Amino acid sequence: MKPGIAVKLFLAMLAACALMLAINGLMGRFLFERAFMGYLNEQGIERMREVLPEIAANYRRHGSWDFVRGNAEAWFALMRTPVPGGDPTLRVPPISDQIGAIPRLALLDADGTRLIGNPTAGADSIRLPVNVEGVIVGWLAMVPFQKAIAAGDVRFYRAQVRAWWINGTASVMVAALLAWFLSRALLARVGRLTGAVHRLAAGDYATRTTASGDDELGGLAQDINRLADTLEHTEHNRRAFMADISHELRTPLAVLRAELEAIQDGIRPLTPATLAPLQAQVQQLGKLIDDLHELSVTQVGEISYRFAGIDLGQILQSAAAGMQGRFADAGLALELVAAPDPMLIQGDERRLQQLLSNLLENALHYTDRGGRVVILAQTQGVQVRVVVEDSAPGVEATRRARLFERFYRVDTSRNRATGGSGLGLAICRNIVQAHGGSIEAEDSPLGGLRIVVTLPCTP
Repeated sequence: MKPGIAVKLFLAMLAACALMLAINGLMGRFLFERAFMGYLNEQGIERMREVLPEIAANYRRHGSWDFVRGNAEAWFALMRTPVPGGDPTLRVPPISDQIGAIPRLALLDADGTRLIGNPTAGADSIRLPVNVEGVIVGWLAMVPFQKAIAAGDVRFYRAQVRAWWINGTASVMVAALLAWFLSRALLARVGRLTGAVHRLAAGDYATRTTASGDDELGGLAQDINRLADTLEHTEHNRRAFMADISHELRTPLAVLRAELEAIQDGIRPLTPATLAPLQAQVQQLGKLIDDLHELSVTQVGEISYRFAGIDLGQILQSAAAGMQGRFADAGLALELVAAPDPMLIQGDERRLQQLLSNLLENALHYTDRGGRVVILAQTQGVQVRVVVEDSAPGVEATRRARLFERFYRVDTSRNRATGGSGLGLAICRNIVQAHGGSIEAEDSPLGGLRIVVTLPCTP
C-alpha cells in the first residue's frame, strides 16, 4: 500500500528537521574547533610575541641557554614579562594568561631540543624564532590548544554528543507533533476537495465544497465549485436539448405514422393529395436536421472560421437585395439604412451572410402582413452596430432574453405554424460570439422586435 499525502508530509518534515540538526551539529563542531580554537591560539601567539624580546635579551646577556636550562624559576620569571604599554600597577593578567597560554609554552634550542617548559612541545607545536643579532638561537614553542585539551576533549565531546542527541530527540518530537497537526489539517481540507471531485466524477453535479482560506487549496476549492457550476449547467442544457430534440422529432414523426397507417388501413387513398402532408412533414424534418447541423458547426471553437478583412456594408446590401422579392410577396417593406463609409471588420463572409439571412428570415416569418422591416448599420468608435427591427407583433420583455435559446418560441404568433425550428437565433448567437461580438433583443419602436448586433472593427 502506497503511503498517503499525510505520511509523506510527516516524513518530509521529519527528514528536514533531522537534516537541519545534523548540519547544525557539524557546523557547531567546525566553528568550535576552527574559530574558537583559532582565537585561543591567536591569543597565545600574541603573548609569545610579547615575551620574545625579553628572552632574546637574557640570551644576549648570558651568552647561552644555561641560565634557563632546567631552571623553572628563571623560566616563569621570563613568562611574567609585563604587557608592553600596560599599567604595571594593574594585577589583572592578560587574556592569554587567563586562558592558559603560559603552561603551554616551551623553550627550544636552535636544534629544536626542549630546554624548559611544556614537555609535549615539539615539531608540531606553534613556534616563533628567537633572533639574536640576526641568528636564530632558539625557538619559543606553544602547544596548540587542540592538543592541550586532547585528554579532556573526549569527555567534552561525549558531553556535547549527549546534549546534541537530547536536543535532537526533543526537536524531532516537537517536529513530529507539529507535522501531525499540520498533516491532519491539510489532509482534512484535501479530503473535502477529493470527496467533492469524486462526487462530481460520479455525476453529482450539485456538489459544492467550502472554499476556506486564501491559499492554493482555497483557490482550488473555488475552481472546483466553478467546475461544478459549469457541469451542472451543461448537464441541464444537455437534458433540455435532448428533450427538445425528442419533442421536435416526435411531432412530425407522429403525423407521418398516422398518415401512413391511414393509407395502409385503406382509410385514406394513396393520392397526391394524401401525399402532400407527408411531404410537408419530411421537409420539416429535413429543415430541422439542417438547422441542428448548422447549430453544431457554428459553436464557438468548434469550427475553423476563415477570417479576413471584409466590408460589412456590402454583405448587408447583398442580403437585403436577395430578400427583397420574398418580403414583397409577403406584403412587407424591407428598408436598408447604412452609412456610406465602409464598415471594415475581420470576419468569415459566409457565416456573416448566414447571420443576416437568419435575422431577415426571422423578421419575415414573424411580422404581420403590411408591416415593415428596417436594417440600420453604422460605425460607432471601434465597433460596428447592426440593427434589424420589425413591426408588430412584439415580444414581451420577460421572453426576449430567451429568444437565443435552442428551440425556444414565443407562445403567441411566433410559433411552429410559421415554419421555424426555433434554432435560427441560437445559430446567430454562435456566429456573433465567434466574431467576438454581442447580440441582444430589444423592444422595437416599430412595434415589433429589435435585434442589435455589435461587432469589433478592424484596428
